[in-house]
Amino acid sequence: MKREIKFSLVFRDMWQSAGKYVPTVDQLTRVAPAIIEMGCFARVETNGGGFEQVNLLFGENPNRAVREWTKPFHEAGIQTHMLDRALNGLRMSPVPDDVRQLFYQVKKAQGTDIARTFCGLNDVRNIAPSIRYAKAAGMISQCSLCITHSPIHTVEYYTKMAMELIELGADEICIKDMAGIGRPHSLGQIVANIKAKHPEIPVQYHSHAGPGFNVASILEVCNAGCDYIDVGMEPLSWGTGHADLLSVQAMLKDAGYQVPEINMFLAKVIGNVVSSQKDDKLTGNKLLVLRPLTIEGENPPKFAEGKNTVVAVDNCGAGVGQLVLFTQGSSARQATGMKELPIDAAVIGLVDKVEAHSKKIFDKQ
Repeated sequence: MKREIKFSLVFRDMWQSAGKYVPTVDQLTRVAPAIIEMGCFARVETNGGGFEQVNLLFGENPNRAVREWTKPFHEAGIQTHMLDRALNGLRMSPVPDDVRQLFYQVKKAQGTDIARTFCGLNDVRNIAPSIRYAKAAGMISQCSLCITHSPIHTVEYYTKMAMELIELGADEICIKDMAGIGRPHSLGQIVANIKAKHPEIPVQYHSHAGPGFNVASILEVCNAGCDYIDVGMEPLSWGTGHADLLSVQAMLKDAGYQVPEINMFLAKVIGNVVSSQKDDKLTGNKLLVLRPLTIEGENPPKFAEGKNTVVAVDNCGAGVGQLVLFTQGSSARQATGMKELPIDAAVIGLVDKVEAHSKKIFDKQ
């Protein structure tokens, strides 16, 4: 098994790139638990770009929106990140230095962990102040290489830029392939060069799907040492948006990388199913009846039983009364030994301990 690759859901950008109406804060806070329950995202892009401006346009307070939108991700241990435009901050024109210093402090206080800074000119001088301000505010400074394709924009050009940014204090590098025109092999070489000199620096790849290069590019940058991949989700993936999570996860898993499973849920085993006549491929597999569980409340949090039941193939030797992890859909068929089975749910883990909101709500011991 190869090393681990983590996913970031570019929720802000997938709406913006699709040209769709950006959700209100009330809608965002309702969708956050579903994103968390998918169990596959290490990071979520919550704000920056056009997020705050659009909030203002439809009469919302962007400060409230960022606070309430980032809060559930922090509680779940998921990092949040924003996109800023270096000298322009979140605007389309330059912002005074003292205002930008305060801007990073405010965004950190509102719950944004990572500042992804870019300059469309790829001028390191324009990015340098943002590195200082973001780090002083306690944020992770992630600096972008804005990818294009020309005789000037070579592997050497981008490698040199990355080295300069790291020397200035950048904590991470983003390969920002915002038009999706980066060539896969060249992008892989850029990442390999960064990792050869600075293996400790995380690299995150951001791309758009339009020209059709980006799925191949994702595989190339991962082969070269990339740590995080930005993904979207249907129906807001592909096209002007980003590669879809399901496709990227399946591709990297097939290539041997450790990638997070999707749609993992908690459930209690409440029974067994015996079937004397079934598809031949199911012969020898134990079928369990599961009652899915949710976690409700905060003080204290507790399990609540769902109303539905799920029949799942047991892949872990679970028994009635045990707390288990299960997955559904195509993810179930990616569990060990399940690839050829006609199933929609599989038990993939026995639960030893569960904590939520910093409180223990289950301990097998």
